[in-house]
Amino acid sequence: MAVSANRLELLQIADAVAREKSIDKEIVLDAMADAIQKAARSRYGQETNIRADINPQTGEMKLQRLMEVVEAVEESAREISIQEARERNPDAQAGDFIAEQLPPMDFGRIAAQSAKQVIVQKVREAERDRQYDEYKDRIGEIVNGSVKRVEYGNVIVDLGRGEAIIRRDELIPRELFKYGDRVRAYVYDVRREQRGPQIFLSRTHPQFMAKLFTMEVPEIYDGIIEIKSVARDPGSRAKIAVISRDSSIDPVGACVGMRGSRVQAVVGELQGEKIDIIPWSPDAASFIVNALQPAEVAKVVLDEDAERIEVVVPDEQLSLAIGRRGQNVRLASQLTGWDIDILTEEEESQRRQKEFVERSNLFMDALNVDEMVGQVLASEGFTSVEEVAYVEADEISSIDGFDDDTAAEIQARAREYLERIEAENDARRRELGVSDDLREIPGVTTAMMVAFGEDGVQSLEDFAGYAVDDLVGWKERKDGETKLYPGILTDFDVSREDAEQMVVVARMKMGWITEDDLAPPAEDAEEVGQDGTTEAAGA
Repeated sequence: MAVSANRLELLQIADAVAREKSIDKEIVLDAMADAIQKAARSRYGQETNIRADINPQTGEMKLQRLMEVVEAVEESAREISIQEARERNPDAQAGDFIAEQLPPMDFGRIAAQSAKQVIVQKVREAERDRQYDEYKDRIGEIVNGSVKRVEYGNVIVDLGRGEAIIRRDELIPRELFKYGDRVRAYVYDVRREQRGPQIFLSRTHPQFMAKLFTMEVPEIYDGIIEIKSVARDPGSRAKIAVISRDSSIDPVGACVGMRGSRVQAVVGELQGEKIDIIPWSPDAASFIVNALQPAEVAKVVLDEDAERIEVVVPDEQLSLAIGRRGQNVRLASQLTGWDIDILTEEEESQRRQKEFVERSNLFMDALNVDEMVGQVLASEGFTSVEEVAYVEADEISSIDGFDDDTAAEIQARAREYLERIEAENDARRRELGVSDDLREIPGVTTAMMVAFGEDGVQSLEDFAGYAVDDLVGWKERKDGETKLYPGILTDFDVSREDAEQMVVVARMKMGWITEDDLAPPAEDAEEVGQDGTTEAAGA
């Protein structure tokens, strides 16, 4: 069958548009068919149900009017009675469609313009969908492009098959781009928006540096060396923690490269940003000591619950550990995820002396003993009156200069002091109107009940309304620094797990929840055994 020039031209146009926009040819032909349908409706009436088909091989176009077969005709332009339909097709049933061939039509100027708009709109939507689908799977990758234009400090990048933006705050400080410059950046977000997919690039993102190392260091690409964490002060300094899965390969040396060739390639891309490559360690203290390089650390004290660490450095190392404008300690904190407090040896000595004096005075006042006895108890490691009162008697009598009678007298005075404090707290608790029911919650003390009362909580129902954060406080991390918000029980050394159990018990007593609510859901799915076989749960 011969193909007319018009048909050939139609297929060539569709093929050219599909190649130019990098979309499927079928989408372009469907857009053309929709445009023809719209133009045909303007001629035959908008209420008419018209279908246009374009053969993708020959370019032949069919224009049909579809009539729905119904028992009783209400819209003559769209419906046909079952009797009339059976004259054309004896097998016609209600709900079927009868297709009536329409003659080829000439497009007027307005119809042609309308058809063009439909095609342009459909092609643009397809192009946007293609861009979004392509780049949403490339989040976390590095892309290359050329600068198309610079608007108010934001750089618009031509990626070849799409357009992306590097916002001003995602550019390395003092970095300038002009039209035509080649640029390499990290894809950190792709969003569908009204004006099309928006691809957001960054050159300041910590993972940009990690990806650059992956490109420069084959061992990272192969998975032999792993980048555990990255912290950057873009354009100035950065720290990267690495670990090797092969004990024969030094992760730091591999990242530095022969005569620093690998790290220098990354530094050059990052406009001279200084990079500290640090060996990662599962031991938090060792890792933090490494992260504070080049400063030397004399001692560390960890508080694992608060993810806080005190680092003691020699006096002459303080400025090096902190860094210019706090940069070194800030980056180390971001890298490790711990809050780092830096003290000099002199400051730590003064603080320990202060704590020793405070504990000695506590024992002197609470136990009514002289300064020497208070200092001895403090130097032996006792930190509270409760420890003195309830520790085994021989731990006190074994102290030089103490005998059994002295130990018994000290413990008697400690218990008497605690009883007096308990009585004072109970009186204060009653004054605040706090119910005795709160004593039924395991772990709740009279001193805690006073704290609840001062917070306006009087009954078991009031307490059940607490969130765990209300009791133990919470942390918010921003810009590499963690801010602590204290809770009602922050001063009582109560763990988050214990506080959660207190709230659960209170809610169960109030009938808000039951033990069934706390039971884990039954595992009906298949579980994989240690030998690799699958077995149904509960089998």
